[in-house]
Amino acid sequence: MKVLDLLCDADHRFEGWFASEEDFQSQMERALVQCPMCGSGDIRKGLSAPRLNLRASSAAPTSARQGKANEEEAAQAPRQDVSNRPQTLPAELQSQLQDAWLRAARHVIANTENVGERFAQEARRIHYGDAPERGIRGQASAEETAELLEEGIDVMPFVLPESAKETLQ
Repeated sequence: MKVLDLLCDADHRFEGWFASEEDFQSQMERALVQCPMCGSGDIRKGLSAPRLNLRASSAAPTSARQGKANEEEAAQAPRQDVSNRPQTLPAELQSQLQDAWLRAARHVIANTENVGERFAQEARRIHYGDAPERGIRGQASAEETAELLEEGIDVMPFVLPESAKETLQ
């Protein structure tokens, strides 16, 4: 099993588990790997720490050798120009925010009805008392959204990538 640290083009960091490097490449070629935060398919591998199952007696020497090999590999890797990139949050905080966002997205999915492209019509029916009050989600154009807001109907855009609707393994 190969565990990779992955990043999307928006720098959302997540972990992917693959049977092999070939499996990862195959899934990338078939556009099966997506960011669980934004749904982007523009994915790159980040630096990953080795995951070794070693007995306690040999863990230190092997880890030290592996650490030196990783340092040498990182020194030879091409460097990216990050001078124009916006400042990013510390990895731990970013991970906590991503976890909270995924929990919120799953809560929305579990507690709302997907009315699809009928969102604007159903929101109006609920607002004017023609349908039972309940949480709904769906798609609306920018024009439909503006009209709903003008009518005093509160709506909020909330992007739900397909991967957020599935159970993460």
